[in-house]
Amino acid sequence: MKNTNLLVAISLLLFACGVKPKGPYVAPVDIAVPDYADANLWAALPDKEDPADMVPQGVFTDEQASAEADVFFLHPTTYTGKRGQNQWYAPLNDAKTNEQTDQTTIKFQASIFNGVGKVYAPRYRQMHLHGFFVKEGDSAPKKAADKAFQLAYEDIKAAFEYYLQHYNNGRPIIIASHSQGAAHGIRLVREFFDGTDLQQQFVAAYLVGWPVKKDEFKTIKVCQSAVDINCFCSWRTYKYGKYPNNYTENNGDIAVTNPLSWTTTETFVPKSENKGAILLDINKLYPNLADAQVEGEILWTHKPKFPGSFFIWRKNYHVADLNFYWANVRENAKARLAAFLKR
Repeated sequence: MKNTNLLVAISLLLFACGVKPKGPYVAPVDIAVPDYADANLWAALPDKEDPADMVPQGVFTDEQASAEADVFFLHPTTYTGKRGQNQWYAPLNDAKTNEQTDQTTIKFQASIFNGVGKVYAPRYRQMHLHGFFVKEGDSAPKKAADKAFQLAYEDIKAAFEYYLQHYNNGRPIIIASHSQGAAHGIRLVREFFDGTDLQQQFVAAYLVGWPVKKDEFKTIKVCQSAVDINCFCSWRTYKYGKYPNNYTENNGDIAVTNPLSWTTTETFVPKSENKGAILLDINKLYPNLADAQVEGEILWTHKPKFPGSFFIWRKNYHVADLNFYWANVRENAKARLAAFLKR
């Protein structure tokens, strides 16, 4: 896919709802809990060939074979429905959704972390994109969306429990996630790491593209430097000078990390500090593409310039939260693991 098609990708992932779910939530009748012993239920595993293995050729290498840590990656929403579908959650065997997942978020986001850990990314019955746009007053659709969201987390929890039992072997763990994946990642960190014995293996969490409160966890704080461990990072990216609709700053309750400085200060960091973005060609690295500045509860960046960027007119850069800072996140994950191993 050419870079000039970036607008198409943004529209697909964020704004086009495909076929909206109709009617009430209908619980799955085929399986209650997926069997994650089946490798087909993983979008990425370190011992199989998948898009999470990919890197810009000649610039980086896939280091999973020698990695000293694991990365549990939770992908964002890729399910928008298609003709003949009316459910609130994605079937695990939906070939279209799985291909969309693999060729977007796994290739361009999960791949960030193959330089620091063995990458595990479960497929899960993700909530339909439309679930995020249901209004609070629409009681029936809201209840259906909530049930679908809960189903998604139950799958993720089952996958993580299987991973702990069969794959981890006491290795350090990084949680990486985006959007819907980050929303589930918050709960996963709270239930499995926050104040538990497993916290001894916890390096850090990247909970990106979803608002996370500074006091979300009891013992896990917001990362304040590039080498902090036992902490979390989070940001949501908007065009410089723009805000989300109905934006109100909740007294600074939401954590925001600058992915170029790895601090939470509102100091502007120029794009010269950006070591490389990945857009829609894994072999094309764009250094100095995007700057970054924390502004209240969001992250600002000036409109990036690249072939086809004149098509980008939206203020919300959510789809590129990780892509814009690909190389910096990759380097930072390695720095945090090094700090963890030196403890």
